[in-house]
Amino acid sequence: MSPTPTRKSKGTSATRSLSLAGRMAGYLSALLLIMVISTSYGTVARAASSPAASTASKPSLSSPTLCNTCWHPALKTSWQWQLSGTVDQSYNVVMYDIDMFDNSASVVKSLHKAGRIVICYIDAGTWENWRPDAGQFPNSVKGKPVSGWLGERWLDIRQLSILESIMTARIQLCQSKGFDGVEFDNVDGYTNNTGFPLSYNEQLAYNTWLANTAHSNRLSVALKNDLDQISDLLPYFDWALDEQCFQYSECSKLMPFINAGKAVMEVEYSLNTTNFCLKANSMNFNSMKKHLNLGSYRVACR
Repeated sequence: MSPTPTRKSKGTSATRSLSLAGRMAGYLSALLLIMVISTSYGTVARAASSPAASTASKPSLSSPTLCNTCWHPALKTSWQWQLSGTVDQSYNVVMYDIDMFDNSASVVKSLHKAGRIVICYIDAGTWENWRPDAGQFPNSVKGKPVSGWLGERWLDIRQLSILESIMTARIQLCQSKGFDGVEFDNVDGYTNNTGFPLSYNEQLAYNTWLANTAHSNRLSVALKNDLDQISDLLPYFDWALDEQCFQYSECSKLMPFINAGKAVMEVEYSLNTTNFCLKANSMNFNSMKKHLNLGSYRVACR
């Protein structure tokens, strides 16, 4: 679980002694210069405004892997997010989002029996030294420590040849335990001090691979935070999960999900519900107040 980021000289006139021929030659030279400059400017302007130029910086991404049988939450969906402690199964909500490693298939089965959709939390952008597969990550992919979280270091997401097998195994374990979907954490490393020169496009490539792999395993998939890439990632993800967008005045960036009929789950830690719930409800967000440790405590806005 990552903390909230502590988060673009004039020339002189001709002399009277200049002959008519000289003046005409000067006029013609000036006219020719103007035509050359005009032609060059037009060529540059057309190149800058052409579709090829505007998309040159975009990476070549795989097409979204569709999953018609995956869970697609309604815009208004009640939910509980608990990543620490024994899961409190008493809440009458549509969806539970819980830690994949910390919970057995029997917990998922119990929640299913109560009629809940169950989502697994997987950290896809950082290495956590307490996970059972921590030893599979070579030092070459481990970057700087994540501020505020002991035993956690950023991953070099460019090294997909190494991370692919590890993350695929996690996704398959999530599916084999009976989960209905997955929430990938820390998928905005390119905006953080990771120790690696991660780019916007490299993050896009990793995030689209994660989403497509989840869908290939029949799992619904949430986009966690990563607000600045929503326009590119919207076709790949089924819903969004965001932390503290009201505190940091960035909730409008999530509206493409709402406009596409895809649910937004949102959490605040510091604000009182009186400071965000009315606005959250008007935006059709499924917002609630949680404690930072993400235990059982919750106060839903609707």
